Amino acid sequence: MSERIRVALVNDYELVLRGLAHMLEPFADRLEIVQLDARSRVTVDVDVALYDTFAQPEPDDEDVSRLAANPRIRTVAVFTWKMDRDLIAAAVARGATGYFAKSLTGEQLADGLLRVAAGDRVLGTPRRRVPSGPGVDWPGREHGISDRQSEILALITQGKRNTEIAELTHLSPNTVKTHIRTLYSKIGARTRVEAALWGTEHGFRPDHRGIDRLAT
Repeated sequence: MSERIRVALVNDYELVLRGLAHMLEPFADRLEIVQLDARSRVTVDVDVALYDTFAQPEPDDEDVSRLAANPRIRTVAVFTWKMDRDLIAAAVARGATGYFAKSLTGEQLADGLLRVAAGDRVLGTPRRRVPSGPGVDWPGREHGISDRQSEILALITQGKRNTEIAELTHLSPNTVKTHIRTLYSKIGARTRVEAALWGTEHGFRPDHRGIDRLAT
């Protein structure tokens, strides 16, 4: 394999893909980003598909399987804040050979992708949700929204109820309510409808064709 590898970035959100591409941009001598489109499946040959799990707090096993089954993709890696042992094992069982924490620097992520492309299995250390590392971006950051609040807003924009958000994020219902109150104050929303509208207007509505689904 040549020193430079081909990487597809995968997520339902264009803003997330752009942020991830920006994080990896300094390593263009080693990584070529060949596909960056939340509206279509991977349609070119790539060494690694990097699946960013933003607004899918637990990596979806079917998404990993779908990517791993795509003949255009040599292998799959996951990029996530959630480093639960069971989630790592499930992703590996579905075909992922890389599982990276969002606490990594861009250089560490690039090195991990190169190792995965070379045939290594590179799995992060199981632990609780990790803090964001330098260079990691997320929708709403420029408005003072934290990474956790950003995911919660994305789930609100998807129509999830507080109980569902608590289950997906492994937070208590009271903690979810606290995050939502803080979030509302940051975006100037008074109701859930206003928060969802703000989210829609600022790129928080996903395109669910993005995780390598066939067009219908």
